[in-house]
Amino acid sequence: MVSFPDSEVRDAVGGRCEPEGAESREAEAECGATKEQRGRTIVWRNVVLMALLHTGALYAVLLVPKAHPFTWIWSYVCFIITALGVTAGAHRLWSHRSYKAKLPLRIFLAAANSMAFQNDIFEWSRDHRAHHKYSETDGDPHNAKRGFFFAHIGWLFLRKHNDVIEKGKRLDLSDLLADPVVVFQRRHYKTSVVVMCFLLPTLVPWYFWGECIWNSYFLAAILRYTISLNVAWLVNSAAHMYGNRPYDRNINPRENCFVSFGAIGEGYHNYHHTFPFDYAASELGLRFNPTTCFIDLMCWFGLASDRKKATPEMIKARKLRTGDGSA
Repeated sequence: MVSFPDSEVRDAVGGRCEPEGAESREAEAECGATKEQRGRTIVWRNVVLMALLHTGALYAVLLVPKAHPFTWIWSYVCFIITALGVTAGAHRLWSHRSYKAKLPLRIFLAAANSMAFQNDIFEWSRDHRAHHKYSETDGDPHNAKRGFFFAHIGWLFLRKHNDVIEKGKRLDLSDLLADPVVVFQRRHYKTSVVVMCFLLPTLVPWYFWGECIWNSYFLAAILRYTISLNVAWLVNSAAHMYGNRPYDRNINPRENCFVSFGAIGEGYHNYHHTFPFDYAASELGLRFNPTTCFIDLMCWFGLASDRKKATPEMIKARKLRTGDGSA
């Protein structure tokens, strides 16, 4: 479900590797080997950055008792905004077009997506569409068949498999390029990340209630960012391995309530991969899905519309035909 901000490194392998003219078979074999090795080459820069980030997050936990209670609340507010930028924004709006959003809401979601710092909307949506179209194959950026660690974070430590790059180029992304909000965010992504992911979360507690800038930075920026990343990654890992499959027993994605709680409604993954067009990404009722509630609220305010939903008849028929009988 999520990418990591180092596309220049990971996408650097996207160039063609073809011997020109009458070059030898050895050159062709070497080129083929290079393609085979792409998905196994470690990107040490990402390894170091993620190690530093998680070390900083562990240190931040020690600062929690020393921080102002308002800072705890603010950090959680930033976490919710961060999550919505991915769930209601990059995922359900831009990747799946499961509902429509007016300009003010799209601007808010784009800003929230920059706070999430998981690649810009265009790249996130491109990778997620590849994830759905080529799920659990080498064309899937975080292929869960390569193991929990790879699906969770390991895929960020390796160069993209050649199939991810080549098949990603075949996707129709014209709708994303036609949205000026997506284009603007992509053009100014680095600046927006600095402001939204780090400066704003840090400065608000310091300015409004006199929090120590050190505590503010490590709690509202570093700890909040690290937790949000891992919660999102659980959708790629845990929600593809643990849980039941009431809608389609023939695919890996599962219904995982634990993941849904952390990812504000994104863990009903068997349903989502069975009905990817559904704006709720789950059956409604008493299930925990704050993202769906947010979209419904935006519709009530007139900022969103045209929510797509699988009908009860469609859901029931699919359960009977391909479900595992667990629901």
